[in-house]
Amino acid sequence: MSGENDIKKFMAQKLGEGLSLAEIQKLIEEKFNKRMTFLDIRLMASALDTVDWEKEAAREKAEAEKDPETADKPEKDTADKKGKCVVELSKLVKPGAVAHGSVKFPSGVSGNWVLDQMGRLGMEKNTGEPTEADLKAFQKELQKLFSRGGA
Repeated sequence: MSGENDIKKFMAQKLGEGLSLAEIQKLIEEKFNKRMTFLDIRLMASALDTVDWEKEAAREKAEAEKDPETADKPEKDTADKKGKCVVELSKLVKPGAVAHGSVKFPSGVSGNWVLDQMGRLGMEKNTGEPTEADLKAFQKELQKLFSRGGA
């Protein structure tokens, strides 16, 4: 039976060929006889360094417009809210992190944030450079999130 590394290599190859994650999910089930949820596929793909996430997001959006069943609904909802800072807290555990999640800045830039055990806040996988106003809005929304017991 093929291991996770074989699936990751296959996934990276198919992403490079322009296939969507939903298409790759079906191919993995066929080729490796392994059934994976769409979230499992996304998480595995997020660990790949070779993925152009801007292109993948555009592909997913196009796929979601064709087939709403494959859309990751929380992200689709927040992606349409231009001009507002939207901060989401991930329910998944990330090693070394107290909390982590995603952010969609008012300028349209998005990324992932992480709060480590030392209280340091970091950003990763940004789609661009957030402005000073973006960062202030993010800080305000993050404070709201933690003050209402979201973490």
